[in-house]
Amino acid sequence: MDKNHPSVKFGKTGVLIINLGTPNSTNWLDIRKYLKEFLSDRRVIEVNPIIWQIILNLFILTFRPSKTAKAYKKIWMKNINMSPLRYYTEMQSKKLNSEIGNDRLIIDYAMRYGQPSIKSKIIDLKDAGCENLVILPLYPQYAAATTATVCDEVYRTLSKMRWQPSLQIIPHYESEPLYIEAICNSIEDKLSQINWKPDIIMASYHGIPKKYFDKGDPYHCYCHKTTRLINEKLQFEIPIMTTFQSRFGPQEWLQPYTDKTLEKLPKEGKKNILVICPGFASDCVETLEEISMEGKASFVDAGGVNFDFIPCLNDNDNHIQLFKYLITKYI
Repeated sequence: MDKNHPSVKFGKTGVLIINLGTPNSTNWLDIRKYLKEFLSDRRVIEVNPIIWQIILNLFILTFRPSKTAKAYKKIWMKNINMSPLRYYTEMQSKKLNSEIGNDRLIIDYAMRYGQPSIKSKIIDLKDAGCENLVILPLYPQYAAATTATVCDEVYRTLSKMRWQPSLQIIPHYESEPLYIEAICNSIEDKLSQINWKPDIIMASYHGIPKKYFDKGDPYHCYCHKTTRLINEKLQFEIPIMTTFQSRFGPQEWLQPYTDKTLEKLPKEGKKNILVICPGFASDCVETLEEISMEGKASFVDAGGVNFDFIPCLNDNDNHIQLFKYLITKYI
């Protein structure tokens, strides 16, 4: 062996769990930077890119960061200066490393938008000697605007690498029994903690524009499938309904809308409600601020009496065991 040859690490497998992303802080510039990256993704916003960049840079990135910053400030974990989404994703990675990590298996996390980036983490894993790469997008229900854009960024990064690791991407897991069981356990835990009976349980998923569904995106079907499997496993007399939240812009999105439904339910006599967000792997601004704060306020203002939010699976044991099972199948 040539003694002048640089030493090369090899023989390891790297697992990268990837969530949507988060700003680095709640200041205006960090929020703007995050929104620019997110809203510049062609899979997220499927309109003419030239027209969209004008709208984005002249209007949205001028006015929206202040509103978004206000929402993030309400849920920011000030003691560690971190968003809940980043904190829980980091904890998921650490707990998985404790469970299954070893000298030949490294588990880390990345964000599709913001930091730490997919590119930086893939390079880190390659430099650590990972010849095999397993990617787990943290989206139970596949959508082109979520899972597929993670794949895009992974492929983009690999396409520029001279020495590529082998690649496996763990697919959507909306009907995986361990996932359904974990969601059902979290619902039953919350029911055991409250002293009132819900009239309805709302399963709220992040929405997508209806035109994406019309073009063939399967996301809508996967969300309804998850709700049906939860219903079948729990066999409750309490009805469980599917709604869609977080719409953006004037076009029609998947319906029924979560916010409109929360305003309507009390008028229909359903004044006691539990809300769960099965499509989010970690609590974030969409669950903690949009649902648990704003959603609750609009429900109560409309005449609702009891409202409670069931936390996401975050870093609880059921969730870690689900990830461990999904990953182990691929290593």
